[in-house]
Amino acid sequence: MKDLEAILTRQQARGLYRRRRVSDGPQGPEMRIDGREVLAFCSNDYLGLANHPKVIEAMQAGARRYGAGSGAAHLINGHGRAHHQLEEALAAFSGRPRALLFSTGYMANQGVIGALLGRGDHVIEDRLNHASLIDGATLSRARLHRFAHGDMDALEARLNAIESGEKLIAVDGVFSMDGDIAPLPQLAAAARRHDAWLMVDDAHGMGVLGERGRGSLDAAGLTIDQAPILMATLGKGLGVFGAFIAGSEALIETLIQRARSYIYTTALPPAIAEATRAALALAGDEAWRRDHLFALIKHFRQGAIALGLPLMDSPTPIQPLLTGSAQQALRWSAQLEQAGLLVTPIRPPTVPEGASRLRITLSAAHDEAHVDRLLDGLSQLKPKGEENGR
Repeated sequence: MKDLEAILTRQQARGLYRRRRVSDGPQGPEMRIDGREVLAFCSNDYLGLANHPKVIEAMQAGARRYGAGSGAAHLINGHGRAHHQLEEALAAFSGRPRALLFSTGYMANQGVIGALLGRGDHVIEDRLNHASLIDGATLSRARLHRFAHGDMDALEARLNAIESGEKLIAVDGVFSMDGDIAPLPQLAAAARRHDAWLMVDDAHGMGVLGERGRGSLDAAGLTIDQAPILMATLGKGLGVFGAFIAGSEALIETLIQRARSYIYTTALPPAIAEATRAALALAGDEAWRRDHLFALIKHFRQGAIALGLPLMDSPTPIQPLLTGSAQQALRWSAQLEQAGLLVTPIRPPTVPEGASRLRITLSAAHDEAHVDRLLDGLSQLKPKGEENGR
């Protein structure tokens, strides 16, 4: 048997050990984490809806009407009116004929790839795709091809080398660790040339980009014919929990029949579906949230660039600050925490070796004073050795 203690010790020595924190209270900029008050810049609650009174009230009303749990899978007797109404709302919001709820984005990505592809088929993915897309391809038993991040020539070469089988191009709409946006029009054109599906994981674009927050596909002006498969999560921009696939009638019916991660799992609690429907309405109707969020992004980037910080080029709420080594990411995160600022370090295998970073995320719940406090904390960061006066 493997020596698990030795493996954990090596992880710790390399600066790759992960520890959970315990929060007391709801999501928001000002939180109590591990018994300490902090100003947090690491949540994916981009629109500040996770603790919105209307979302909470909808969840409470849903629990009173439907109970705490769904009781069964969707195909048994767990698919309730609340789920059905949310799916209809998500389809309308995304501008597609149908939508299908999944419990998580991980399950949605696994479910759709496995339902559409198998042995002899091909999945072509950006090298910086989320782990759920990579695992979905692996579990489908199709052959996985990866191309250099955003490199359309590399993608074209991969597609040209495929001689038979179904082809699916899968990408993040907004890349979760770099914060940049996929070149979706070029990807759609490549998919059309090679008779391939285009699947976009818009976990970090939904609610944030596009008209009324409809996401990166809407922002790019792509139709369902150009990008047939949309996946988005409900726990980031919308602040609740779950995920969905949106597409054609035939796609959704195929997933109902064949997506194992949909068929063989208990349906979301209906109260969560009710809360999500309330959050979806707020995201669409309250454009000021996106306006405020992008004003904060601009303010932060101007301040960080003025400080000469190694900030990556991102137009989204995800603002990565490169540290290089995992140890430096840990040191800088600890220095910020001492100043009452919570910014978590991102290290391998989530990002490549030598590309560790602080992943700063902004929310519409922040204000300019919060961002100024963060910039002040970042201005005090010291490289290795200086924190002890050496």
